[in-house]
Amino acid sequence: MVHGLRLGRLRGQRTGDGRTIVMKMMRTGALLGVATLCLTSVQGCKGEADAGGSSRQTATVARRAPPARIQATGVVRAMVGAEVRVGSRISGKVEHLYANIGDQVKAGDPIAKIEDTDLRARVARAEAELASARAQLALLQRGARPEEISEAEAILQQAKAELPLATVELERQTRLLAQEMAAQEAADRAQRDLSVTRGRVAAARSRVEFLKHRYLPEEIELAEAQVTLAEAGVAEAQANLGYATISAPISGVVAQVTTQEGETVAAGMSSPTFVTIIDLDRLEVAAYVDEVDIGRVTIGQSATFTVDSFPDVEFTGKVTAVYPRAVIQSNVVNYITTLSIDNSEGRLKPDMTATITIVLDQPNDVPAVPEKALRSEGGKRFVYVVNVVNLVLANGSIPEQEKGKAS
Repeated sequence: MVHGLRLGRLRGQRTGDGRTIVMKMMRTGALLGVATLCLTSVQGCKGEADAGGSSRQTATVARRAPPARIQATGVVRAMVGAEVRVGSRISGKVEHLYANIGDQVKAGDPIAKIEDTDLRARVARAEAELASARAQLALLQRGARPEEISEAEAILQQAKAELPLATVELERQTRLLAQEMAAQEAADRAQRDLSVTRGRVAAARSRVEFLKHRYLPEEIELAEAQVTLAEAGVAEAQANLGYATISAPISGVVAQVTTQEGETVAAGMSSPTFVTIIDLDRLEVAAYVDEVDIGRVTIGQSATFTVDSFPDVEFTGKVTAVYPRAVIQSNVVNYITTLSIDNSEGRLKPDMTATITIVLDQPNDVPAVPEKALRSEGGKRFVYVVNVVNLVLANGSIPEQEKGKAS
């Protein structure tokens, strides 16, 4: 039905061939009336020229609720993040596969296990390298052992004790040489002994300082960096060992299994898929709405749909999104409109075909005429009125200006 013909006072205009076109409304008043419309072609609306009017089809303007609905087809699908392909991040032989098609899994449940003998060996080697680096750092930070420092300090004290004696001996030999009571050789030997003693003191002092400050700050920093590197190696080895056990990232149903026990998988540019998990509690309907109707669809509108598996069950949903880009197939332009649904009973499955009805927000009481009664001319739409009958005022009388027009 076509809406929008308002009933009030009707003013008729006759054309040259006797047809009456009702196009205008009179000023507001209390007139109530019913218009009888001609549903045939223009030639069938000639008034008295049509013998008996037997070829006319008529309908009465009536107030009714308009069909404010949009029909579309679509498909049930998983929401973003509700379908996950679970794969392996490392290469190796599949030692165990715990999941089968149709199994219910929870997030964290093991799905498969990769052989991990070599991975455990890598962890042990990384831990040994870390222990070695930490020991080296501790040695540098501690410096020399206390007993080494004590021994060096004792040697220094002994050299210092010999220094005064060598100095006194040189002075005595120098005096005796001046008095010609000693040979030159004895004075030279005393000079040599003093120089040697001074050298021993200097060497002992340097040894003590070396032991107390054995390593440079740069050497300690390098050892600390080696420890950090070794810790990272352990973390990496342990992470790779953890990848050997593949767990479910989400809760759902195992929909597909693509790997079997005993197979060797290679993780290269893309991870090999073991299973596909779908969360059936997070499904939606993707409706393909024609471009003619998409302008009347807004977020929040209610919708109903049916699927072939349950033709007698009407499911409900709400419009959650309208895609801005069109999908063109066979020169037909459609826009994807998503509907939120409740699948708590688990009857809906991905890829089911859905027949959707979107309920629009429209008034419930408007004048309506059959669509085939409409005529177009000059960019305007109108209807032909055969007769105006029962055009009365509220008190039951016929207006004087309308008496000659009603037949």
